[in-house]
Amino acid sequence: MSSRAINIVMVVSLVTFAQVCEADQTADDSKKDCALQVYLPREVTITDNCLRLGQVSLIRGSDNLVARASEIPLGRISVPGQEVVIDRLTVLSRLASNGIPASKVTFAGAETVKVKQQQQTIKGTEFVRLASSFLKENPLAASVCQSEPIWMPQDFAVPGDSNNLQLCPRLVRTYPGNQAKVQIVVLQGGKQIAVREVAFRLKYNCRTAVALVDIPTGAVINSENVKIENTVSNYPEPAEWKPPYGLIAKRHLLANTVLAAYMVGSASQPVIVGRNQNVIIRIERPGLLVTAIGKTLEDGRTGECIKVRNADSQRIILVRVNEDGTVEPVL
Repeated sequence: MSSRAINIVMVVSLVTFAQVCEADQTADDSKKDCALQVYLPREVTITDNCLRLGQVSLIRGSDNLVARASEIPLGRISVPGQEVVIDRLTVLSRLASNGIPASKVTFAGAETVKVKQQQQTIKGTEFVRLASSFLKENPLAASVCQSEPIWMPQDFAVPGDSNNLQLCPRLVRTYPGNQAKVQIVVLQGGKQIAVREVAFRLKYNCRTAVALVDIPTGAVINSENVKIENTVSNYPEPAEWKPPYGLIAKRHLLANTVLAAYMVGSASQPVIVGRNQNVIIRIERPGLLVTAIGKTLEDGRTGECIKVRNADSQRIILVRVNEDGTVEPVL
């Protein structure tokens, strides 16, 4: 074989080898581009409530493939404080459903990753403190002096960004006894995200009458045998309360006894006219005076209304008893 033929064969061989090498390199690069490496840490904290593969793992591969895989959704955190566990099988399933087969994926790191949401927790004690301050600034009555929480509300885990939170208290219910309820609305960006309620037992400043000495039955209550003291009560003072001066004791009261309404009563007025007694029926108007004789059908005290029979007409009429013993028809 001539030297020229040998040179031609060598050139062809070199070209062919270069083409083969170039093809092998292209195949390796293509294989590298199709490979995806996923590293799973043991725990991840995210700020959003929607999970994506790029948030919970480290992904290596070609830029296009990494960008595509990073946006694959893995679910969402639906309850504040919830933890979600994602394993490798779940990741492979989500990749496959988005056109990336398991044969092109390799894993590193942990077998599972625990995902939780970054959040702020509002303690139940904070709700109570805010509700207590609200009641002090907006008292239900001037006599309210204390408010004690009846129960502790649950903590609230705030999802996502907690910089734009508002806690808005308001009075939602009062009870006829000694309780009140404050509702606290949690707003995030102007939108309601939670509600907590705190119930309180109220105490009131009140006055009480206390016996200074033993008071016998029928004795008149006055400032010499009774004193007025300030005290704290579970119930508000009745609107019509006043010192019981002028009333009489319905039973024997020992010294230091706190007087209750049932222990005292009005002094009985004397009977002015008796039953079957003749009385003067009197009608007096400006420029007019009319009198008649009547007979009472029942006893009567000053200011009471009783029945009287008119002696002339024999009609029974209703009259009011006057202090002087005369009676006046009730028209």
